[in-house]
Formats: sequence, C-alpha cells, structure tokens
Amino acid sequence: MTDQHRHDLMGVTEIAELLGLTRQRVHQLRQSEDFPRPVADISAGSIWERADVEAWARESGRI
Repeated sequence: MTDQHRHDLMGVTEIAELLGLTRQRVHQLRQSEDFPRPVADISAGSIWERADVEAWARESGRI
C-alpha cells in the first residue's frame, strides 16, 4: 500500500485525532444521520474516506 492510499482512509482513532476528540465521542457522532457512512467495515472496525470526514467536519464547523 502506498503512502497516498494509506492517508486517504481513516479509522475511529484517526478521526478522533483530526477532530481533537476521544474515540468514544467519535462513536457517538457516527450515530448522527449527517455523519459520513463508512466505505468498509473490517474486523478492526469501520473505515472512512478522509475527504468525506473532512468535508463533514468543515460543514459542521468542527474544523
């Protein structure tokens, strides 16, 4: 996997770091209807596209 691809995907920990939140708070936020849908669910957890999370965070005033 190239560095470019690795940085395009995020798990709960990366989202928490981006937003300055706890992982538990990210789990709460993902229950809201406007939170982006994960692109995949694997045994380690859900995975999101970075662009989707960043767009949501900008639109919701979180970054």
